[in-house]
Amino acid sequence: MPLTLLYFAQLADEAGVSQETVHGDYPDLAALYAAQRARHDFSLSQAQLRVARNQTFAAWTDIPADGDEIAFIPPVSGG
Repeated sequence: MPLTLLYFAQLADEAGVSQETVHGDYPDLAALYAAQRARHDFSLSQAQLRVARNQTFAAWTDIPADGDEIAFIPPVSGG
């Protein structure tokens, strides 16, 4: 199943893209992030992020569905 992934700030820098489409079946959003963390060598752990599914904050235990847009959101600092 295709999923659109959105990366912001540090994650976008580490992935080299701010958006990508991946295909696969994942039991939950935590497993999806774990797969992308291994693939892109992300330095941030799941505990350091928020996740959104279709523009609404989600739980890491939510199950992604075909065509979902998933955003991994790192902490934001300002100054």
